[in-house]
Amino acid sequence: MKSLIDAALKREKCDLVIRGAKVFNVFTGETEEGEIAVKDGVIVGIGSGYEGAEVYEADGAYALPSFIDAHIHVESSMLSPEEFALLSVSRGTGVVVADPHEIVNVCGIAGAEYMKEAFARIVHVGVNPLEVCMQLPSCVPASPFETSGAVIDGRETEQELARELFYGLGEFMNYPAVLSADGDALQKLAAAKAQNKIVDGHAPALAGDGLNAYAAAGIKTDHECVNADDCNEKLKKGLYVQLRNGSSAHNIEENAKAMNEYNYRRFILCSDDRNAYDLKHNGQIDDALRRIVRSGVPASRAIAAATLNTAECYGLKGKGALAPSYDADIVLVEDLIDFRVSAVFKRGIPVAENGRALFSCGRYETNAVKSTVRIEPVSEDDFRIDLSGKTRVMRVKPNGILTEEEIYDCESENGDVKLPAGVCKLAVIERHFASGNMEKCLLSGYGLRGGALGVSIAHDSHNLVIVGDDNRAMARVAKLLEKAGGGMAIAEGTFEKAFPLDIAGLMSSLPHEEVIKETEEITARARRMGVKEGIEPFMSLVFLSLAVIPKLRLTDRGLVDVEKFEIVPLQIGEEA
Repeated sequence: MKSLIDAALKREKCDLVIRGAKVFNVFTGETEEGEIAVKDGVIVGIGSGYEGAEVYEADGAYALPSFIDAHIHVESSMLSPEEFALLSVSRGTGVVVADPHEIVNVCGIAGAEYMKEAFARIVHVGVNPLEVCMQLPSCVPASPFETSGAVIDGRETEQELARELFYGLGEFMNYPAVLSADGDALQKLAAAKAQNKIVDGHAPALAGDGLNAYAAAGIKTDHECVNADDCNEKLKKGLYVQLRNGSSAHNIEENAKAMNEYNYRRFILCSDDRNAYDLKHNGQIDDALRRIVRSGVPASRAIAAATLNTAECYGLKGKGALAPSYDADIVLVEDLIDFRVSAVFKRGIPVAENGRALFSCGRYETNAVKSTVRIEPVSEDDFRIDLSGKTRVMRVKPNGILTEEEIYDCESENGDVKLPAGVCKLAVIERHFASGNMEKCLLSGYGLRGGALGVSIAHDSHNLVIVGDDNRAMARVAKLLEKAGGGMAIAEGTFEKAFPLDIAGLMSSLPHEEVIKETEEITARARRMGVKEGIEPFMSLVFLSLAVIPKLRLTDRGLVDVEKFEIVPLQIGEEA
């Protein structure tokens, strides 16, 4: 402390002085030109006349606190933790609140331990460029309507939350269990309260008494607001609203309309699910800032949502501001419109410059997250659906992850449905225990024709999801995914291709450049098969078994009406 005081009073030389910056103050919303003085990784002063062992010329750039991603599933990038860190840090992110929900649903707690260890091994000049606050997934599985690779009940939640491994309890997406006061759900929530650890939320369009009950259970955030009115309803109940800028969910500008001069301190920015291409070419929290500022949100409010608000929400001491005693986690940007990052510092150490990380990473490997795809053999006959009469059809909507229910009058021929125009088949195959569980339904609005494609990423239990209009092609895709150990696969005519995701069937151990190249190529092929604009061929597909988002979802156990929270039959009038 004496050293910090002496450096602040210029009795001692600083470790680093950043000169010529326009320093943004998140407390006042003002900008001042001056120097940022750093000692022992901490900011000791903002002013002039400081001497430093190192001097960095900012050349008029704006200095901001490094960005905090309030909620992200790293696995959705399809990158290893090390490759994710390279892209994330280069875009100005200093801290992520990571919910390893995906890999834990596949591998159990061993998946979270792998993620934490991989991130912890990234060290550059004595600092970790990307700090990770790991949440314990609260819903493994996310609902009772699916088969996951692991089950974490209330008792195990109590044990795991007591470990330093976990910062809080991840998004409580099984909100019906909260509202019904399910004993296991209450045990998990009580464990978080006893450990004084934050609980993240997930409650799309929940309002009225239901939202009162959800908030009363101690849940503090929500990233599933469907519009500005939903945002305001959550704010009134004391929740922080996480404005999500994901690769599939694109309503951040709409929800940002709810921000005003009174409530903006209760908004925080998050990515939720962000693929490698977007991280590389569009960014992360910097992209969210760009989008909401261009939509009319004042830069001062947007920056607070990317920094101080999130730090306060999660109790991240020393984060979120550029002021004495705060960590010297600093981002230099060219302006407050495009937020193009020119330099990134972690505790005063340069870790990225001009869009490139200044550190390199090895690879942490463990067999605990390998060889995770196990299915019973399938044939083209397994993809037949014998339907006739009024049938429930899941309809996908563009630029989001909500679905609708449509009713079609279907006909069957030779024991298989005659697909109506614009309709294809959707299948989910259990892939953890080779149980043989497989369910099918019809899908509209997707646009695919002339083959099939599939993934081993399927929120939240990550069984195989295959879509197509050709039974043989769908069977080929299932076999491709099994052989690859998980990944993305496509079959069209005589063409077939698989891109392996060797880490839990969710992520690739390849460098991010190769992941982007491979995913772009297979996605472009899928797009040429007719997948409609506004629907990302693979990233949209992975949400179709997410049985906690309205309206219809398909799991390995059946077609789920999320609003009724029950399995429903394909044909109207039949028993499920």
